[in-house]
Amino acid sequence: MVTNWQIKSFSEFTVTELYQLLRLRSEVFVVEQQCVFLDMDNKDQHCLHLLGWQNDLLAASTRLVPPGISYNEMSIGRVVSSQQVRGTGIGRQLMEESIDACYRQWGKSPIRIGAQQYLEKFYQSLGFETDGEPYIEDGIPHVEMLKNI
Repeated sequence: MVTNWQIKSFSEFTVTELYQLLRLRSEVFVVEQQCVFLDMDNKDQHCLHLLGWQNDLLAASTRLVPPGISYNEMSIGRVVSSQQVRGTGIGRQLMEESIDACYRQWGKSPIRIGAQQYLEKFYQSLGFETDGEPYIEDGIPHVEMLKNI
C-alpha cells in the first residue's frame, strides 16, 4: 500500500487529524505498552508532525522537534506506527522521512533521540549511535542516541 507523507505544524491540524494522531499515540504508548503517562506535554505546539496516511488510516507518525525544545539538537520523537501496518517496513520509511524532513527544516546537523532501548539496533541501522547510559522513562528502558552528519 502506498503511504502519503505530509508534514504539518500543530496549527495546521484539522480537529479530525488531531484526534486521529492523539488516538494512535494513546493506542500504542498507553494501551499497548501499558504505560500511564501524560502524552500531551506542551511540546506538540512547537513542533512539526510527520504523518503517514494509507487511505483514511493514520498509519504512522513522528514529532519533529526543533533544537532547544527537548535537546540542544533537533530531535525526532513520538515515533509511532499502527499495529495494522507493522511488519511492512513502514517504521524504516517513517524514520527515513523524518530524518530528511529535519534536515530540510533545520539544516544538516546532528539529530538526538531518546529511544526505547529494545529498538537500539534499529536506530543504529539508521546511523544513530548510543550516547550515554540507559535510563528509565515512564517505566520503560530508554537510551539517548545521536545521528551525526
